[in-house]
Amino acid sequence: MSETPGEPFDFRKALKAQKRRKLRKEIALGLGAFAIVFAGGMLALNWPVHDASLANDDQQPQALFQQASSPQFDICGSIRRTCVVDGDTFWLDGVKIRIADIDTPEISEPRCDYEYQLGMRATHRLVDLLNGGPFELRTIGSRDEDQYGRKLRVVTRGGRSLGDQLVSEGLARTWTGRREPWC
Repeated sequence: MSETPGEPFDFRKALKAQKRRKLRKEIALGLGAFAIVFAGGMLALNWPVHDASLANDDQQPQALFQQASSPQFDICGSIRRTCVVDGDTFWLDGVKIRIADIDTPEISEPRCDYEYQLGMRATHRLVDLLNGGPFELRTIGSRDEDQYGRKLRVVTRGGRSLGDQLVSEGLARTWTGRREPWC
């Protein structure tokens, strides 16, 4: 801190400036620590888990469950093992799956209220459909995963796509290769 010649040094000003610098440093360190912990938590929640039962090299339909047992789905919370994220994404035994033949409205970053409301209806309906009994996951095309590491699968029951069911109910669109606006 500079002083003009002839003026006495003001210790109170210097002490306040020192406290402000210390506070800024503590805030920056705290935000940095929070960012690291937050990123680690998000990574842990969304870390892809390799499951050989979801690999499908021969392009044949793949039954995941015996008729006697099906997993129970609910809407995802902080622990994501077997749950529904939104109308076209769910977790199954720790593996994140994107339903490859449809697109549903976003609920995490909707562009309007209509998109959010329709997205929530699609999400709840997907929970009901997945809980409706055993289903199969089929690969589509040559891509196994999307850019986010989600397995790309068509979900079928009795030969019918659950995605087509959502489309027929007006809760989804057939996937055309790119997202279209809902608003």
